[in-house]
Amino acid sequence: MTSQHQESAPSSALSTPTAHGGRTAASASRSRAWANVLTYAFLLAAGVIVLAPFLFSVMTSLKTPRQFNTTWPLTLPDPWTIENYTALFGERYDFVVPIAVTAQVVVVLVLTQMLTSVLAAYAFAVLDFPGRDALFWVYVACLMIPAVVIIIPLYSMMTSVGLKNTFAGLVVPFLFAGPYAIFLLRENFRSVPTDILDAAKLDGAGVLRTLFRIMLPMNVPILTTLLLITVVTQWNNFMWPLVIAPKTEWNVITVATAALQTQYEGNWTLVMAASTIALLPLVILFLVFQRRITSAIGITGLR
Repeated sequence: MTSQHQESAPSSALSTPTAHGGRTAASASRSRAWANVLTYAFLLAAGVIVLAPFLFSVMTSLKTPRQFNTTWPLTLPDPWTIENYTALFGERYDFVVPIAVTAQVVVVLVLTQMLTSVLAAYAFAVLDFPGRDALFWVYVACLMIPAVVIIIPLYSMMTSVGLKNTFAGLVVPFLFAGPYAIFLLRENFRSVPTDILDAAKLDGAGVLRTLFRIMLPMNVPILTTLLLITVVTQWNNFMWPLVIAPKTEWNVITVATAALQTQYEGNWTLVMAASTIALLPLVILFLVFQRRITSAIGITGLR
């Protein structure tokens, strides 16, 4: 009996850690499941918060003014109507003009800012010249200057040379790259291994060939992200176009949308239709380039 008791004791002792390990694994699995549930719940709530203004804008734009004024704002349109959109493109508002002006401004500024930011960032990252780092940090320090501070000096300069209420007045102050774009590209260009650049020099590649054949193809995701940031920034620009081009023939889409709602007269369904038109290209652009953006974020994190 004694020997049997002694033999059974080790077996029970061995079974205890196994049972304890099973309970620990089950507890960890439940913890991970709850963590996943909370994560997805948070992401769902964040998605609703982000999309709610756009959905509200779309729903309101499909209502008549009477429906908007007599029903709860979050009720679905009944019946649906597109009269607000047809009114925007009619003779009274002619919303085609602000869209065309905004598109021209965006195209010009995206081309010039991307070109100058690439050239400047490459110079600060690769080329060696006296005062390079000092000049770069002085330029980056301009990020600390609020944009509204320079509006009055810019306005005085543009009006003094006769560029008020002109297309040139809209684009000239912003033709060149900003400090943020140069800083972002410089840091990515500096992460390219020097061995690749040295090999290009040995093969006889010049400065521009190295830039366009090596640097740019290796940084396509971050270039795409910067392009999207530039497009969104210029498409949503409001303060400068309002100051420099108040006449309707040079109204951009943001100024034209704000002009629909005045102190004495306003139609919120019309304003929401204009807001939806202004938002739609940016939403489509983001959906098309979503993978490029996430790729750029991943590459930046790895570097």
